[in-house]
Amino acid sequence: MKAYASLAAILAVSSLAAPAQGTAAPSFTVADVHVSPVRLHPSIHGNIHGDRVVLRDATIADLISFAYKVDPSDIYGGPTWIAFDRFDINATRARMSTTTAASQLLRGLLAERFHLAAHTDTRPLPAFVLSLGKANKMKAAADATDNSGCQYQRQTANAADSEKGMTRFTCHNTTMASFADFLHDVASPWLNRPVTDKTGLKGGWDFEIKWTYNKPSDGNGTSIFDAVDKQLGLKLESSREPTPVVVIDSLNEKPTPNVADIDKILPPPPPASFDVAVIRQANPTEKNFNIDVQGHRVSILFATLQTLIYKSYNINPGLIDNKPKWLDDVHWDVIGTVAPAKPGEGPDMDIDDVNEMVRSLLADRFKLVTHPGSKPSAVYALLADNPKIKKAADPASPPSCKEGPGADGKDPRVNNPLLNRLISCQNMTMAEFASELRTLAGGYVPAPVIDSSGLTGGYDFTLSFSKKQNLRDVAASPAASPAASTDGAASDPGTGAVAISLFDAIQKQLGLKLEKKDSVPVATLVIDHIEQNPTDN
Repeated sequence: MKAYASLAAILAVSSLAAPAQGTAAPSFTVADVHVSPVRLHPSIHGNIHGDRVVLRDATIADLISFAYKVDPSDIYGGPTWIAFDRFDINATRARMSTTTAASQLLRGLLAERFHLAAHTDTRPLPAFVLSLGKANKMKAAADATDNSGCQYQRQTANAADSEKGMTRFTCHNTTMASFADFLHDVASPWLNRPVTDKTGLKGGWDFEIKWTYNKPSDGNGTSIFDAVDKQLGLKLESSREPTPVVVIDSLNEKPTPNVADIDKILPPPPPASFDVAVIRQANPTEKNFNIDVQGHRVSILFATLQTLIYKSYNINPGLIDNKPKWLDDVHWDVIGTVAPAKPGEGPDMDIDDVNEMVRSLLADRFKLVTHPGSKPSAVYALLADNPKIKKAADPASPPSCKEGPGADGKDPRVNNPLLNRLISCQNMTMAEFASELRTLAGGYVPAPVIDSSGLTGGYDFTLSFSKKQNLRDVAASPAASPAASTDGAASDPGTGAVAISLFDAIQKQLGLKLEKKDSVPVATLVIDHIEQNPTDN
């Protein structure tokens, strides 16, 4: 998803033109900027409360992306850390006026606190073009005052099999320019580059669109390209388009210090808790964990107590100690609401607010008592075996790893449905790759990864492997080869497809090795007490 689009949703403000050249960019009244604490699944999130803007886990690439209206992959010339160093920002601003946009405030912050100097340029880059097909199947907007845009339609538990795995949106009074931006925001992994509107259609339109979110390896499902064509009468095609880019001239990794007594000037808000919360055992027909935040209402479905604890405390489940045997047995639904400080004020809560509310709920309703602990845990080392990776084709390109094919367009998932993870990396150092592996390879690496490869510089490479659960399923099959292992490869005797572990893929495809090393102390969460059932609603 484009960082500038997600940040726009967080800040919930319109983004106007940048100030004229030579004019000092407006900035926040005061801002607390510090390195983000380690979180289980870091990604930019935040909220706005009155004049307070809060962003967490924001990379400099995220901030530049929004401030200059470009994709993070279209930022050039910067140091590699801009995509990996994360910062928390807690800032105040005057009430947003019609002449000051959030993007301008972030430009000011970057210039003032990180001494960013940058300029814009245009380069012909891969993109997607939205154009008019044979027949427009959309309807002119019935209500020109409806500004709701495209709204996600949650799939019901009893949806037909043909609808399973489908993403559905209903759009009202939506312009084609905003729809082009919307497609790039939500249609990943189908669309990994900007979408340009060349439909020539003016005004707003009403329509519904649905597609298969993930690319199915068996060729079934509905691609976003087919959905746009058959459901809307439009065309979506790859192309090369003149694309705005940002070139970094200079930038400091360490922000300037916060003003003295920043914690007194910007005191933390009071602990968040639900005003009303209903807890009930989950519907037995529901099989998937889901959390949904709408306005001041939070719905958590099909969550065990272990899930509620590790999600809200942002800790790996394996680092929760003294767990009762039943902690992961019973599934619960939680519906909680919070009244706004003033009627009609305030956007959606952010995930940190929700986590804090769930922690309060666990303490209040399940009588959870914990304390921090530590225990030895293994680390993994990334080693050079017989390296097969190539030096980065463009050392000035921003380092990144994304799901999907690399520059050659090859996708092994098409011919091998069990090879369902494909990661393409560009200009990545081995230190950066090691630091990202826990997130990239969910389930395989439960501990930190350190770079012991001795390789320097950035590299381009792709890595294809199987999800951990697929490898377990094949290895557990009675007909599986005796050598089948969750650390290596296993064949499905029914289809002949081969499941490959992350460890095997790294060694055979990259010429590297991922090995467990001596234990180091890691932080844990120790449960002192918890009740099996909640107090009454």
